[in-house]
Amino acid sequence: MKMDSLRKLFVHTLKDSYSAENQLIEALPKMAKAATSPELAQGFRTHLEQTKEHARRIERIFEAMGGSPAGVHCNGMEGLIKEGDEVASDKEADDDVRDAGLIGAAQKVEHYEIAAYGTVCAYAKLLGEDEALRLLHQSLEEEKQTDELLTQMAEGQINPQANQPTGQPQRSKN
Repeated sequence: MKMDSLRKLFVHTLKDSYSAENQLIEALPKMAKAATSPELAQGFRTHLEQTKEHARRIERIFEAMGGSPAGVHCNGMEGLIKEGDEVASDKEADDDVRDAGLIGAAQKVEHYEIAAYGTVCAYAKLLGEDEALRLLHQSLEEEKQTDELLTQMAEGQINPQANQPTGQPQRSKN
């Protein structure tokens, strides 16, 4: 597609975000399974439900515009998910260190999504797409909240546990 208008860029960027959300829908259950912290695993499961809603919002926007959200593959999200998979699949890692790595990988994803939603919100505003802006802004705010929750988990529990000397008792896997 020739990018010769802000509207075309908006549509392309929105399709890219849809692809990102759908890739994340596939990745989050794996991250939840790899997490040893019950709180972190639950956080990933909760975000999975939010992510499904984000994809539905994009579908509603395309429905209103008379188009399809399919047709673009988000390479950026693919790379971030690969990085997260490397952390999740490291069976030799200390449990707490793996959880800290999973949070780091998840926060990279959140920051990517925050940037993407911020961008499409700006485009929607300029294009007068008020309903799209409302829906996209809702997703943006939820991504920011998820990032903040991950920060709280990391700083309050996971990272300090990962910083314990090797050989210290690990918390139980619930």
